[in-house]
Amino acid sequence: MKHYLVILSCLLLSISVSYSQENTSSFTLQEAIDYALENNRSAKNAARDIEAAIRQKWETTATGLPQISASVDYQNFLKQQVSVVPAEFFGGEPGDFEEVIFGTEQNVNATATLRQLIFDGSYLVGLQSAKVFLEISKNAKEKTDLEIRKAVINAYGNVLLAEESLNILTNDISVLEKNLFETQKIFENGLGEEESVEQLQITLSQLKSNFSNTTRLKDLAYDMLNVTMGLPIENQTRLSDNLSGLTSQNTVLSLLEADENVENTIDYKIAANDKRSKELLLKLEKSKALPQLSGFLNAGYVSFSNDFSFFDSDQSWSGFSLFGLSLNVPIFSSLGRTAATQRAKINLEKSKDDLTEVEQQLKLQIAQAKSNYKFAIEDYEIRKENLGLAKRIETKNQTKFFEGIASSFELRQAQTQLYSAQQELLRAMLDVINQKTNLETVLNQIPLN
Repeated sequence: MKHYLVILSCLLLSISVSYSQENTSSFTLQEAIDYALENNRSAKNAARDIEAAIRQKWETTATGLPQISASVDYQNFLKQQVSVVPAEFFGGEPGDFEEVIFGTEQNVNATATLRQLIFDGSYLVGLQSAKVFLEISKNAKEKTDLEIRKAVINAYGNVLLAEESLNILTNDISVLEKNLFETQKIFENGLGEEESVEQLQITLSQLKSNFSNTTRLKDLAYDMLNVTMGLPIENQTRLSDNLSGLTSQNTVLSLLEADENVENTIDYKIAANDKRSKELLLKLEKSKALPQLSGFLNAGYVSFSNDFSFFDSDQSWSGFSLFGLSLNVPIFSSLGRTAATQRAKINLEKSKDDLTEVEQQLKLQIAQAKSNYKFAIEDYEIRKENLGLAKRIETKNQTKFFEGIASSFELRQAQTQLYSAQQELLRAMLDVINQKTNLETVLNQIPLN
């Protein structure tokens, strides 16, 4: 019995490990970006919008192509209508009338109709508008991808920041606990003051509180990364890159000299397409004053009978056909078309000003993004130097403290300064990554994989 229990336990452990591995994914930053661009819900919907725009473009095109429809009408008079005719037609007296019934009780009419639009100004504008709408959908997809890439980088960086912070806090707590143990022994032997122990206890409690808070933030950061990538929120995600390596990769000074042609940016393209759509709306309103011409060809068969014998081989069917043209000429609309045209002109002028405003704002955003990125790189170098200084200061004060030269207050001050420098360096590293991403997003210059 014990033998079977051991086997069962091993099987359950194997299944558990296998399930855990299936729900654990490891990603580099670029892999996380690529995965999100395929699986993020906003990205998928933006791709669907492009597909819908393609279908709408063909839907608009098809309205100007031949249209064929068919219909079959069956009528069965439960009580036929009675007409009256002069009785003298049948040899009766003048002034008298006889009731007669015209037609049969049942009839079938089968018709096929071909319609073709010959000229319609609004149709031509509609074709152009469909192309512009497709471009707008593509621009929206590009904008969405840029924002998703930015969100993934931010989320990925926040996870790394939390992980690095926990590693540093774990080491700091370990060192501080050792110092506290030694200081406690010194105090118990009557060679130190109780205040020294209390100062270290205060510092240690703060570090442990920061550790607990950072642990919670790490879990939230992983959840946010999963959601941004399009993964289940409970997925066990692992990161292959580290904060230091990504900071080195994202320190690219040549990006500060990047071309500032705003016409290449996605926001400018969106504003330009909006202006183009307003131009087409103006053309549409003007086209409504043009005549519309269409043609049709109608053909069919009709059959009559008092009984339902339409499927009999000897049933008589009569054919008919008809060709025609339809011309619709707008003449007077009580100035309604004029008002609509003027309104379209006003919206076009607004879109022109909006495009100019976007151009100016983009120039400002690019300049600001470059400034922020340059500052982030400079700040990162300063924080590295400051951390080195803070480590040396803390080491000296720790030596002085145990030699009885420095007070516990001075040691705690040096330790607090070191802990702050450690966190400031991590944030500076993350800022380099994020500011480079912001600059790339504004410039719409995404490096190739």
